[in-house]
Amino acid sequence: MDTVPERRALADRLTASGVLRPDSPWRPAVEAVQRELFLNPGVFLPLDGGLWQPVTALGTPPREWARIAYRDESLATQLDGHLTADQATGPVAGVPTSSSTTPTTVVGMLEQLDVGEGDSVLEVGTGTGYSGALMCHRLGEDNVTTVEVDPRVAARADAALEESGYSTWTVTGDGLLGHPARAPYDRVIATCAVRRIPHTWVRQTEPGGIILATVGSWPYGTALAKVTVNDDGTAEGRIIGRSSFMHARDQALIPLAGDLSARAAYADTERPARIAPVLLDEWMPAFLAQLAVPGAQLVRATAADGTLSLYLFDSERESFAAFTQDTAGWTVRQGGPIAVWDAVEETLAAWQDAGGPDIARIRLRITQQAHVYRIGDHPSLRWEHRLT
Repeated sequence: MDTVPERRALADRLTASGVLRPDSPWRPAVEAVQRELFLNPGVFLPLDGGLWQPVTALGTPPREWARIAYRDESLATQLDGHLTADQATGPVAGVPTSSSTTPTTVVGMLEQLDVGEGDSVLEVGTGTGYSGALMCHRLGEDNVTTVEVDPRVAARADAALEESGYSTWTVTGDGLLGHPARAPYDRVIATCAVRRIPHTWVRQTEPGGIILATVGSWPYGTALAKVTVNDDGTAEGRIIGRSSFMHARDQALIPLAGDLSARAAYADTERPARIAPVLLDEWMPAFLAQLAVPGAQLVRATAADGTLSLYLFDSERESFAAFTQDTAGWTVRQGGPIAVWDAVEETLAAWQDAGGPDIARIRLRITQQAHVYRIGDHPSLRWEHRLT
């Protein structure tokens, strides 16, 4: 089926929404690259109850397949690190481990990359290969290097790129290490989330080059960082907005198992919480909490009687905060070497006192020794994450 009308309609929607700039040089790429080729052998569509409906390209009428392909939404292409849609015979449970990201996000990031003609780009996280194809169309296939950690995902992406006419540099490996054989790059773009921007990416980027990556460790409350590499091997820039991607495989948080109450059995302190922990359901407070206690996980648990319990666990430092709610408000119990909620609460209170500045006010500086985030010059809105 010819999908030219669908591709033009997608470009029109992206332009109307402001994702594509007027007369954007990315528009011809959006109109040329067939997203449906990068969804083979199929996708998983969400169902109620946490299940997924497999839909394959061969088993779906062409017009319906085109309608699915050009939805402006992320489409899961792999579950649990191995399962693809052609291997499932009906609804299945599982956790998405590879997807075709929504075109709004993909194209929006490419616009933010500020590429020029002839620029070389390192993409970390090939995924389906769709974003790599857009870059190949714009920059030329020899200027794009894309790295994917999953060999099967990489093989499918490479086949789709070849079918689309792009014989680019598709590498199977750990993207957190970059790809030094083709360095230096003018631009680095990550289509997976990372806890922090690896200094290997900084070293492999030309001075004046740009790195664009989603930072944070939680499944939500993550942010898109855009930094420019300096002549001295440092990099600095800012958070430019919210962003959400699957995490790099070896950085994904492993859900805590076992008896959560046992993990929080021995508290050193107990007091009323000055700030309700449910504030962390909001994006900006969640990101700030990750800056305050970068090793912590927020865990929700519901008892048989419907009672909600919240926890912050920092497993590496064997510390926790446990929250309970009654008619008087929230109470926090803390234990371990680090008072994790004290750190989060201090950050949230300082942020509120500063008027609740937007996430785009956060600046970032990267050196070989540390990542430093800050909002203005407020001492309680500065976070230094040492790397050594």
